[in-house]
Amino acid sequence: MGVMKSFRTVLPTPRAPLALTHADRLLLLGSCFTEHIGARLQAGKFSTLVNPQGIVYNPVSMARSLENLLWGEFSIRPTGGRIENSPYIELNGLWHSWEHHGVFSKPERADLLQGMAAAQAEAQAFLQKTSCLLLTLGTADVFVLRSTGVVVANCHKAPASWFEQRRLSVAETTDVLANVLQPLKKLLPGLQVILTVSPVRHLRNGFVDNQRSKAVLTLAAAALCDTLPDVHYFPAYELLLDDLRDYRFYAADMVHPNETAIDYIWEYFVETWFPADTRERLRQIEKILAALRHRPFNPDTAQHRAFAARQLEAIQALETACPEIRLDDEKKYFLSFSG
Repeated sequence: MGVMKSFRTVLPTPRAPLALTHADRLLLLGSCFTEHIGARLQAGKFSTLVNPQGIVYNPVSMARSLENLLWGEFSIRPTGGRIENSPYIELNGLWHSWEHHGVFSKPERADLLQGMAAAQAEAQAFLQKTSCLLLTLGTADVFVLRSTGVVVANCHKAPASWFEQRRLSVAETTDVLANVLQPLKKLLPGLQVILTVSPVRHLRNGFVDNQRSKAVLTLAAAALCDTLPDVHYFPAYELLLDDLRDYRFYAADMVHPNETAIDYIWEYFVETWFPADTRERLRQIEKILAALRHRPFNPDTAQHRAFAARQLEAIQALETACPEIRLDDEKKYFLSFSG
């Protein structure tokens, strides 16, 4: 009997150009797909900060987020200067920032500024010790605020007439990211950068325009990997569109990947970037988290106390072997059954 024919084109896992461990600090910026990967990194007890200015989709706004961390908010920057003439706006009962996602919007201007300042301070402190930057590019289509001529990160449901929509070129996308990655690399010489393109399709303008937008991003990512040191590509877009390639792996909206697809891409990420000992620690952490999710019918029994004691021993062994891993909440939970 011959070899069974495969009905899938599986994307081979490449040899990783670097190895990430729990000693690394990872800063993630980008589209909603960034949030999924960031959540899995945080669950795996990596030191991670995700989208300090909220979800951002286009490369210009992503670059400006990094510039804010490097040079301070609204300073003169390579992406064309600061947003003049009211960087904040009151609309529909809320104060918004054109540079930030709507999660920062507040009924009072002072609360908006306070939330932004707190996030900025946390991110600037985190950046000083960041060893890996993960950028997920969502779209090459940008909205330009007509009153200022500056690309906004979020339209905040303002009237469409306030904006001009256009598509970045490959050269524009490459330049705007290179102009911030180069000074960032001078600040942090050991910094590694992972670029990826979000597999979430932007279908507002149709299938053809979405593909052209993604093409700009993939070509710009390739150019950055070719021209800048320590910049690497992770094929999240290709994994969903070319490897899985089936609506079984999409959510009900047929646009966003479902949990199965995200898990598959995460597993590919793990196999690509994490060495064997880090992967083993991730497996140990998942066992502890699975034990945490277990809810006994009779928690006051000797059997459950012994179960909790075994988890505490596993936590102690893991933290001793890798001091960067902190399982304080899990430890507190299992200690509550120690009697």
